[in-house]
Amino acid sequence: MSLVYFLVVLSVLVLVHEFGHFIAAKRIGVRVEKFSFGFGPKLFSVKRGDTEYLISAIPLGGYIKMAGDEPGGNLTGKSFEFLSRSVWDRFIIIFAGPLLNYALAFLIFSIIFMFGNPTLTTEVGSLLKDYPAEASGLAVGDKVIKADGKDVKYWEDMTAIIHKHLEGPITLTIEKNGKISDIEIQPVVREVKDIFGKSTKIAMLGIAPSQNIENVRYGFFESFSKGFRKVIDLTVITYRAIWSIITGSMSVKESMTGPIGIFIITGKAAQMGLIYLLHLIAMLSASLAIFNLLPLPVLDGGHIFFLFIEKLRGRPLSVKVQENIANVGVGLLILLTVFIFYNDIIKFGIFDHLGKFFKR
Repeated sequence: MSLVYFLVVLSVLVLVHEFGHFIAAKRIGVRVEKFSFGFGPKLFSVKRGDTEYLISAIPLGGYIKMAGDEPGGNLTGKSFEFLSRSVWDRFIIIFAGPLLNYALAFLIFSIIFMFGNPTLTTEVGSLLKDYPAEASGLAVGDKVIKADGKDVKYWEDMTAIIHKHLEGPITLTIEKNGKISDIEIQPVVREVKDIFGKSTKIAMLGIAPSQNIENVRYGFFESFSKGFRKVIDLTVITYRAIWSIITGSMSVKESMTGPIGIFIITGKAAQMGLIYLLHLIAMLSASLAIFNLLPLPVLDGGHIFFLFIEKLRGRPLSVKVQENIANVGVGLLILLTVFIFYNDIIKFGIFDHLGKFFKR
């Protein structure tokens, strides 16, 4: 079933992306010759108007083929040809793919906030050995209702307050067996690396959450506001992470995963329930938009970069130059893909699993 979920999720994400290009091209008046579900040999097709709709053998997303979209091809200058359209028209068609992925992520996040976002409560699930909470009188099952005098309902809010308390003891107001009491704990300060590889100091008590989860619901307008904020935050964090990788402050090995990792994560999310699978789809959809907008050849961002150069120069780069840049870009993407595949194989212990399988 993990394979089924993986194929369905991947196909939905890529088809949404391609549908963005498709609908923008149609609206502008560029002829779409093919819209395929999947890649490889054609299994079935039907033609409607100028477009052939196909189902292909390899169900990993899809693609569209527009008239006049090959540099150096036999262009007639007709308005239905992609490369005969203005820079602005081509930008809209290219940008529409990532935009629709963003729209899907925004919609799913908003629905999750509206119908219930699974959130950890402040109930203590365990006490870590050799940390101050262990000797403080705090016990498993206690619920923290205030931290440093501030009301807290969810684990994330509570830990944010604790981590910033670098000096002196912190007061936790807890609910134990229906009774309210205060506990003072002196945190230990540790230097850790954040998600961007930057060293920072945080205060720690040595407590871990229970599995007590509350579905937090928001109103209609607030849900859409939070969905939009989630997409913006995810974009900012991702681009900051990419910059940290480029500057060397973040490890590529630890921060990136590929199809193998997505396959495993998708299966686990599906087992946890629909809401978790939807959350993963939204995260992946936003990530697909973010990655595609990078100014790298063969990606949408690379094509947009070429359009920017064309606008500045008043004419496009020569076909030869575009081909050379695209070849370099493809080569780099292939190397990156091989590295990510290898990294996933090592990270998720694929060789160990295969060894156990063949020993049976």
